[in-house]
Amino acid sequence: MSEINKKDIVGTDIFCEFLEVAIHCILYTRELYPAGVFEKKKKFNVPVKICVHPEVLSYVTNTVDSIRLLLKENSVFKVTVVVVTPDHKPAERFVFEVARPTKNIGNDKYLYRLEESLRGFLLKLSITESLLKTLPEDCTWTVQVYTRESAALAIEQKQHLKDFPWILADERETTLEDAKMIPLKAVNSDYLQV
Repeated sequence: MSEINKKDIVGTDIFCEFLEVAIHCILYTRELYPAGVFEKKKKFNVPVKICVHPEVLSYVTNTVDSIRLLLKENSVFKVTVVVVTPDHKPAERFVFEVARPTKNIGNDKYLYRLEESLRGFLLKLSITESLLKTLPEDCTWTVQVYTRESAALAIEQKQHLKDFPWILADERETTLEDAKMIPLKAVNSDYLQV
């Protein structure tokens, strides 16, 4: 296996672990579930809240596992966590643009700098509540994955996870009116760019 291929695999695994934690952070900070269903854990050397409700935990895990398959094929360019109002309109979108590194940035053999960058990302994510408006009650959420059309068709045909099918996003849930962007953090390493 080539050095580049190893970095792609490691980058995919690290991004997926980070994405899973980030989704839980969003669910907690945006109060989409009661605080009592979250437990404090340590990820990337920072305390985070992880939802322990079995169905939510399973959904997040299955979502990230499906995204992992697409990432391995280099078919994902953006993942969004969308907070949806009761009338099915997006209230907020947390956007994770992802790309493979285009150049060697430096020597981070033990991934210290990458962990530090992801830790900073999670810490910024945990304070988004102070930067955003209060959400209406009874909001839900969804994950949207932006892929090449060929990748979407391939995953439909393969159905790697038969009990967890992907569907085309409803246009009402993809358009955010009066959107404002609040950039949180960029991560550039030899393993991934987010």
